[in-house]
Amino acid sequence: MNADTHLNDLSLRLLGRAFDELDPEESRVVQAVARRAPSSRDAADLGDAQASTGDRLADRVAAVGGSWAFIIAFTLILLGWMLLNSEVLQHFGLAFDPYPFIFLNLMLSTLAAVQAPIIMMSQNRQAAKDRLTASVDYEINLRAELEIMRLHEKLDQLRIAELAAKVDALCARLDGESG
Repeated sequence: MNADTHLNDLSLRLLGRAFDELDPEESRVVQAVARRAPSSRDAADLGDAQASTGDRLADRVAAVGGSWAFIIAFTLILLGWMLLNSEVLQHFGLAFDPYPFIFLNLMLSTLAAVQAPIIMMSQNRQAAKDRLTASVDYEINLRAELEIMRLHEKLDQLRIAELAAKVDALCARLDGESG
């Protein structure tokens, strides 16, 4: 029996569908069952392997921009900027961005315009990681379910063989007593 026929028979027996009708996840599971190889994979490693440099940079920017350290440091810088331009430098007539801080507003708008899409890219990447994790979890769950079904089949076959042996022994005993 060639490998394709074996895979088709296995998928028909376990999933009730031909191998070429299976989803990619189901195909990987049936192939792993046929090879008796583990089917678990680390979704984080798979996601990291598929990540581009831009993806990793977006993740880092989102991690920094979404931290308390960033919020506190950014608040201190803003307060320092406003204090410096309203009191200290204005006293000497050197304030380069006096109240209402138009240059500061321009910089904040620019930061928001750049930071928001980067954070959205990171969120999209996280959603893709979550989908990959769900796919890997489905494969593991399917593999476990199929292996449990196979174990039940083996136990049923052992019980049938045991019962057949007992029936044969009883028949032989009855034949021996009647003769």
